[in-house]
Amino acid sequence: MNTRIRRTSGLFAAAAVLPLALSACSSGSSDSAASDSSIKASATASESGDGMGGGSSSNPSSMDQPFGPACSSVPKSGAGSFDGMAKDPVATAASNNPALSTLVTAVKKAGLVDTLNNAQNITVFAPTNDAFAKIPKATLDKVLNDKAQLTKILTYHVVGQKLTPKDLENGSFTTLEKSKLTTSGSGESYTVNDSAKVVCGNVKTANANVYIIDTVLMPKS
Repeated sequence: MNTRIRRTSGLFAAAAVLPLALSACSSGSSDSAASDSSIKASATASESGDGMGGGSSSNPSSMDQPFGPACSSVPKSGAGSFDGMAKDPVATAASNNPALSTLVTAVKKAGLVDTLNNAQNITVFAPTNDAFAKIPKATLDKVLNDKAQLTKILTYHVVGQKLTPKDLENGSFTTLEKSKLTTSGSGESYTVNDSAKVVCGNVKTANANVYIIDTVLMPKS
């Protein structure tokens, strides 16, 4: 969970200390609020010739750039842009995106920042701030203060291999948390576990492919 976890951080084997926190972080950080549009914006880029919101490819196998409705709001330059995120490891990339501030805070609380940044060739399904906002505040606060549970949830968002849009068409993947998640879809429309929608996909970071999603994934157990 360089696609910085803004645009997609994994959100991530060694579930024990691992990485879905979406950018392994081991320090605490305050969860900065971000607007829905900001969340989607930094989440990742839209599939288009220039990598920003715009045209898209109907052939998933040729998708080499970010795509999705939330990609159009990603900055065109700077650390939070698609190009900027591609230069940083996933946790760092995500920290530069205000739309992923809650995820970054969770990753830091779980102590997964270094784990995620040092992992190689992973995929992170990164929930936006809005995704976390769907969880009742009391429940979210409880999880954020339970490191073991938080680590379990975050590592469930990380897969130990880089997944392309084509891979997501009808897939089942083992996460760092050890249980499986499923994906389905085509073109620029994908869902994870039949519930979370990819709002900005195929965001690249130095060590991960990131898919920004609109719902937090929960392990079955």
